[in-house]
Amino acid sequence: MIETTALTPSMGVQVHGIDSLDDDAVIAACLEALKWRGVLLIRGLELDEAAQVAFSKKLGPVLAPAGKEIFTVSLDPSKSPSAEYLKGTFHWHIDDTTNDIPAKATMLACKHAAMVGGGTEFASTYAAYDNLPEHDRKRYEGLRVVHSFEASQRLVNPEPTEEQLALWRRLPTHETALVWDRKDGRRSLVLGATADHIVGVSESESREILDELLAWSTQERFSYTHEWQQGDVVIWDNTGMLHRALPYDPSSERLMHRTTIAGDEAWG
Repeated sequence: MIETTALTPSMGVQVHGIDSLDDDAVIAACLEALKWRGVLLIRGLELDEAAQVAFSKKLGPVLAPAGKEIFTVSLDPSKSPSAEYLKGTFHWHIDDTTNDIPAKATMLACKHAAMVGGGTEFASTYAAYDNLPEHDRKRYEGLRVVHSFEASQRLVNPEPTEEQLALWRRLPTHETALVWDRKDGRRSLVLGATADHIVGVSESESREILDELLAWSTQERFSYTHEWQQGDVVIWDNTGMLHRALPYDPSSERLMHRTTIAGDEAWG
C-alpha cells in the first residue's frame, strides 16, 4: 500500500511503501503527486544507473545531452567536466530557461551525501504567485524577462575574462513571460539566476523587481530544504520549482546522478 506524507504544508510529498517501480499504479501516483506537490521524495531506493534511467522513462521521455542519459553532479572535475559551472547551482534557479521548451522534471539520485552541508532547497513559484497581493499581480502582468547563461555565471564570477565572457555568450538568450499562464490553467513565475533583465524596463528597476520577486518566492512558507541521505531519490517539477544547492566543501564525496524528463509545453 502506497502512503504519502507532506514535506511542508505548501509543497512536497514523501512516498512510502513502494515495492516495485514497474507497477503502473505507482507511476501514476508519482506523476499525480509531482504535478500537485512539486517535489517527490523516495528514500532508500539505491538505484543504479540502469534502474534510474528505466524509472525516469516511465515518467516521460528522457533527455540525453551529449548522448548521455545520466549526468554526474559533482564539484570534483575528475568526476564531472561541468564542475566549474555547477558552482552556479548555489543560486536559486530554474533549469532550461534559455530553451524554447523546458524540461518537465528532474530526478536526482544520491550516491554519496556531503558530511556537512550540500542539501538542496526548493521553492514553489505556484504557491508564490497564488499568494501575491492583487496589486502585485497587476504590476507583474505582461512583463517579459530575458534569461541568459551569462547572468547566472556572473553571480559566481562577476569579473570574467574576455575568453570566459565569449564562452558564456555562445549560448543563446531566451525571452519568457514573468508570469506563465500554463495550459492546465495554473500560473507560475519564471525567474532565478538566469533572469538577466525585464524587457522595456530600466536596468535599476528591472533588478529591483526581479530581486524583490525572488525574495518573495523563496520565503520559508513556500520552500522545502532536503537533507540528502545515500539512496534518496528526489524528483521535482522543473517548470515551477526554483531550486539551489546549499554550500558544501568541494573536496567532499557528494555525488549525485541526474536524469531529466523532457517537457511538452513551451515557456509562455
